[in-house]
Parts: sequence; structure tokens; C-alpha cells
Amino acid sequence: MKCFPLLVVLLFTVSCGSDSGSVTIIPTDDTVQEEPVEEGPDEEVGMASEFDDGVMRNLSAVEIVAEMKTGWNLGNSLDVEGPVETFWGNPVTTRAMIDEVSNRGFTTLRVPVTWRFHQGLAPNYTVEKSWLDRVEEVVNYGRANNMYVIINVHHDDPWIIPTYDKGDEVKDRLSKLWSQIANRFKNYSDYVIFETLNEPRYEGSPEEWTGGTAEGRDMVNQYHQVSLDAIRATGGNNSSRQIMISTYAASTIPLAMDALVVPNDDAHTIISLHSYFPFPFTLEGTDSTWGTAEDRAELEAEMDRIKAKFTDNGKAVVLGEWASGNQNNLEDRLAHATYYAQLASERGFASIWWDNGNNLVSNDGLALFNRQTLSWPFGEIRT
Repeated sequence: MKCFPLLVVLLFTVSCGSDSGSVTIIPTDDTVQEEPVEEGPDEEVGMASEFDDGVMRNLSAVEIVAEMKTGWNLGNSLDVEGPVETFWGNPVTTRAMIDEVSNRGFTTLRVPVTWRFHQGLAPNYTVEKSWLDRVEEVVNYGRANNMYVIINVHHDDPWIIPTYDKGDEVKDRLSKLWSQIANRFKNYSDYVIFETLNEPRYEGSPEEWTGGTAEGRDMVNQYHQVSLDAIRATGGNNSSRQIMISTYAASTIPLAMDALVVPNDDAHTIISLHSYFPFPFTLEGTDSTWGTAEDRAELEAEMDRIKAKFTDNGKAVVLGEWASGNQNNLEDRLAHATYYAQLASERGFASIWWDNGNNLVSNDGLALFNRQTLSWPFGEIRT
């Protein structure tokens, strides 16, 4: 098994907003309503950009993931729950930002995207051309640096409800959304990857973060199915493009992993998981220490469960989100980040740090990069 270069993170005091887990920071008391957008053409087929040659190299999912290595999330920007990317306090994303991320050694850029504020009404559910243009512009920032770029459907959970009652409506809208996204990026190379859903779950339900219900898990599988079918139906490079498929809530709970069904047993799919492990240390903020022999053994067991379920059965795995929050515990966070990246690498997983920005706004401390100054005052990252 090919091992990846190790990601070493030296973390200093940070302050930022968060989307990870169930935490979101919205600096306003006003509720933003989704507004209809002007209907346009049903499908707009884009061209590969000057930064992307459009070549599909006939690589397997495992080979693609081996090249993806370590990545960085453009969190809380295009995925905000509002009409503009600055809604949660991060600055407008620029080419210079992504150049700097690439210069630090990251080889994959995950671009979370919320679509509902830019999508019209039924029956066409047409996405604003200006929003597709903006998403493509940011994708090109990554491709200009020869990075792998992941495009997903992120904070659209208010309408992607995994119930039988809502199923037909959701599948219709989701299929039409992915058809439009896929057509726009149809001519891009295999360096562009689609992720059908982010953390698909029934928001606010008792089982939201514990693996869901049988009905919920079934509907998540159905939503992946219609999304993949819509993407493949656009043809061209999308016939063999790698598509990331997540478990219920992107969870590593055995119940969720066991229930995942890869649509059509498609060979060009990658398993997408989020593992903020251990949760009290990484996100909850109730344990500021990490690094004992027991801590290491428990993290090894988490990684081994993922490997046994997927990698050992020939499926490629991307840990699309992981991080740890600042609790003035620099030494422990460094130990955790170093060992986490090492274990992921040894098991063939690509791993993508969740950076939510908002360094100067809040205090949950997941950001590594100051997007305002294009500097790394909170950490040193090298591969």
C-alpha cells in the first residue's frame, strides 16, 4: 500500500467559525429566506478552462485517492447559509488564497457549496448562471495550482430530508441540480471530483448523529443513486468521473457504514467519511488532552474499522473533514494531528482538514489559515 507524505500541523492560538459537526456560527439575528431566482436555460454545458486540459487518465478510484493525499477545505465560504459567500464573516475567496494553500503543500481543495439560495423553483430548479460561474471560478483557482478539486452539495439539508414522505420531491430536485452541475463541469479532467451530498441526515431528529433510522439510511442511499445517475447521464467525462458517496451523516459509526450502498456498484466511486475523532477532544471541547497510549490505540481502532469495512474491500476512502479545536493545548493538538495524518496515510486514506476561517470572529479554533492576510499565524503546515 502506497503511503502518503505526512501532514504535520503545528497549531498556535486560533479563533474561527465552524461548520463541523452540528456547529454553525451565523453573525446575524435575521433569518435569511430562500428567494426564487430567475429561471434560465435548463442545462448549460461548460468548457474545460485554460487551467484544465480535460484529460481523463483512466485511473482507478484507489489511484486517484493516492494522488489526492492531504487537502484543505474552503469552509464557511461558498457553503454559507445565506445569499453571499461573505455571510459568515470570511472574505471573498481569491486566487491568491488558493495559491497560498497550494504553496503550503496541500494537493486537494474541497469546495463546499450551498445551492438553495441560488436555485429557482420547480419544475426546473434552475441554478443561477452567476452562481455556477462563481463556483467554476473558485474551482479554477485550484486547478491553476494542479490541485484535485471536490465540488459538493453542502448546506442544503433543509430540503434534502431523508424520509419516504419527502423522497420523490427531493429526488426530483436533487437530480436536476446535479444534472446542471455535471453539465457545467462535464469537460473538466478527472482532477475534478463530485461529492453527491455532505452529511446527509434528518436535521433535528433524535438519530441525527447516531446513524439515523432504517428509513433515513434507505433514503440517503436513494439520494446518492439519483445523483449519480444524473451525473452519469450527462455523458462525456462524467461517464467515468470519480464521485464521492457518503454514509448517513458521513458517519463512521458501524451502523452507518454497514448501511451504505454504492449506486450500481459503480467502480468510479469513493467513500466519503468525516471523522472528528475523538469528538470530546476535536470538537466538543470537553477534553483538552490527547496523546496517551490509550488515546493512540483508540484512534488506531477508528482508522482500522474504516479500513476493514472499505479499503480492505477495494473501496477508496477520503476523510473529507477532520480537525481539532483550540483549547490552548498546542502540544496535544500537534500530537493528535501528526498521528491522525500518519494513520490515515498508512491505510491509504486521503485526508482533508476542515478550515472554517473566521479567525477573528469566534473562538472554536479550527482554522489554520488567515484568509485576510494570506498567512499562517496559527500553524505551520508541511508535507
